[in-house]
This record gives sequence, structure tokens and C-alpha cells, in this order.
Amino acid sequence: MSGSKKVYKDAQSALAGIKDDMTLILGGFGLCGIPENCISVLAKSGVKNLTCVSNNAGVDDFGLGLLLQNRQIKKMISSYVGENALFEKLYMSGELEVEFCPQGTLAERMRAGGAGIAGFYTPTGVGTLIADGKEIKKFEGREYVLERGIKGDFAFVKAWKGDKFGNLVFRKTSRNFNPMAATAGKITVAEVEELVEIGELDPDQIHTPGVYVQRIFQGSGYEKRIEQRTIRK
Repeated sequence: MSGSKKVYKDAQSALAGIKDDMTLILGGFGLCGIPENCISVLAKSGVKNLTCVSNNAGVDDFGLGLLLQNRQIKKMISSYVGENALFEKLYMSGELEVEFCPQGTLAERMRAGGAGIAGFYTPTGVGTLIADGKEIKKFEGREYVLERGIKGDFAFVKAWKGDKFGNLVFRKTSRNFNPMAATAGKITVAEVEELVEIGELDPDQIHTPGVYVQRIFQGSGYEKRIEQRTIRK
């Protein structure tokens, strides 16, 4: 696929093919580095019964919280959801299915899915509810739990810069779950703050190679909210 065929006008066109009941993988940590434009279009699209894989679920009125407001998500696979009161309400009422996953394990499940690895063993979660119903094996006298790799129908990531082939550069903390998420979608959509020509990015600075990205567009109107702002007096 040539670079030009990967470039889309906006989030609306880049999300063509999204349907009910799909599994979506989203990069970002808290509200840092989340694909704001893609989430906004998803919230207006009307798609429902989604399984969303994301470190967290945004806040009540931003990020994935917008999809929760619309009751578009049937299941969340997440690590940290403590900033969203609506998430708690939907979970406690039985309207939302939740699969909690340790943060490092979640990152590795995305990476494994993108690498074509069906599963891996980790000591994290052994002896807790996380391990219930999962295979346990001993290696060198220590117990490990089998975790499955994750692959999504679509993956959505947000980068600082990208070129028309889909090579991506993430800035600072936004290089969190985004690189792993980018590998784990059958179709990966990248929104970038700046879209440049092929060859303009320093190859040594590229965090995600374009081979993982099928669609890319230059986003706009980023709010870049902060969940908890702490400043000196």
C-alpha cells in the first residue's frame, strides 16, 4: 500500500467500516495521548455493543466517557478506571461488563496480539481473582498465569507527528499505550498533530513503523485535558 492511499481527509472518513459489536483498541493513558478526534466521531456514529480495550475509560464527559454516556460500550478491558463515576454506575448496575487487567499485562497483551503471539505466562495476578479460570504453570519453582494476546478489529492511536506512509512519532508521555495499540488492530487508524511527507522524519526517531498503520489523518482541535492538575502555590 502506497503512502498516498493511507492518507484520509479526517476522522469521519478514516473510520469507514466501523460496525456494531466490534472490538476496538485505543491508545492513551488517562487523557494523555488519546485519539480525541476518533473518539468524537465514534460518539456521533451510533455504533453500539462495542468491546473497548484501553488502559482507562476517560472521564465522565471526555474521552471514552463520551461513549459510556451514549451506552455504546458493552464491555471494557481496562486497568485503571478510577476517574469515571459513570463507569462505576454502569458497572455496578450490570449495564457494563468489565475485565480488569494489570497495567503491564494489558500492555503486553496488546504487544503480543500485534506480534502474532497467542498467549504468554506472567507471575502477575497469580493467587488473585485475575487468575481465576486461567491456566497456571510453574517455571523454575514459581507459578505463572497464562494471559491471551489481544487483537482488535480497529485500533486508534494519536501521535505528535506522522508521515504519509504511517510512520509515527509520539511526544513524551503520549508514548504510553499508543505504540502497543498501534500494532494490535486489523485496521489501525492514526491521528497526528502534524502530517509530513515521506522521508521528513528521522528514521532513528520513529516509534511506530508505518507497516502497522493502514489509515492516517491530520487531526485538529485537540483539548489535551489534564485529569488531575497539581501546581505549586
